[in-house]
Amino acid sequence: MVDLSTKVAGLSLPNLLFNASGVCCQTEADLKLMIESESGSLITKSATYEYREGNPSPRYLPLPSGLGSINSMGLPNEGYEYYLNFAKNYDYSSKKPLFISLSGLSLADNVKMCEAFVAADLPCVLEVNFSCPNVPGKPQLGYDMEAMENALNVLAPLIKKPFGVKLPPYFDIAHFDTAAAIFNKFDNLVYVTCINSVGNGLAIDFETESALIKPKDGFGGLGGLMVLNTALANVNAFYRRLPTKQVIGVGGVTSGKEVFLHVLAGASAVQIGTTLKEEGPTVFARINKELTDIMIAKGYKSLDEFRGKVKTL
Repeated sequence: MVDLSTKVAGLSLPNLLFNASGVCCQTEADLKLMIESESGSLITKSATYEYREGNPSPRYLPLPSGLGSINSMGLPNEGYEYYLNFAKNYDYSSKKPLFISLSGLSLADNVKMCEAFVAADLPCVLEVNFSCPNVPGKPQLGYDMEAMENALNVLAPLIKKPFGVKLPPYFDIAHFDTAAAIFNKFDNLVYVTCINSVGNGLAIDFETESALIKPKDGFGGLGGLMVLNTALANVNAFYRRLPTKQVIGVGGVTSGKEVFLHVLAGASAVQIGTTLKEEGPTVFARINKELTDIMIAKGYKSLDEFRGKVKTL
């Protein structure tokens, strides 16, 4: 009686849930777990041009009291050719669309990676990550509006097909306005994913008086329940400002309730990061059921009936 299906970038997803890039997506073994799960889609780890080991450990930790997590992974990945090969061999008849995340350390690297995927002419969807906060010495492109527009001026005509971008959290209304004005210039930029982790938090152990993670003197991206309200604000801000595009919501999902709130804020699909990391791929079956129960209780039969319809006072 309840339909959880959705469409993103013109592709049909059997349900709206999938992994946040960075979780359960680095290796083929990870991605196989996603394929076998009850997710509606899957996305690969953000790829750089070459293999990266990432930052030293410990570089990820859940935080106490269910607050969420802190990480400074540093883009560990197998290099773009690994994910290109995966995409070439992916079973696109499986009804789970494949999203490919690219996070070049320079515009030139992004161009080379996009060119390779364009040449392969695969039915996967590219997502360019403008928001990795944990590579030392590399600022987030999403906070440099001029550089981000310049990158899109180069990449959008190169990609040609519908694509998306992964965004950092914005905290100022003027930044929502400026970023949206840029995105609205590119017709084949059809969705934005927000948010990436809230960059450069610091978690300190009270007993040992030490930072909890090693890279960047303990500074890392915050995820999980504590970022829910920031994520909802970003989803809704871009839903309102990008009338011809879609928003994928990510941040703070621990149950069906938070997924419902993301859709209410305007999300067409919802990704899960920290909770997937902690619980494993069975999380999708649980949260799909919880969302179904919520929709039944509220009398909604499809996501379209309440998407973006958050009330204001």
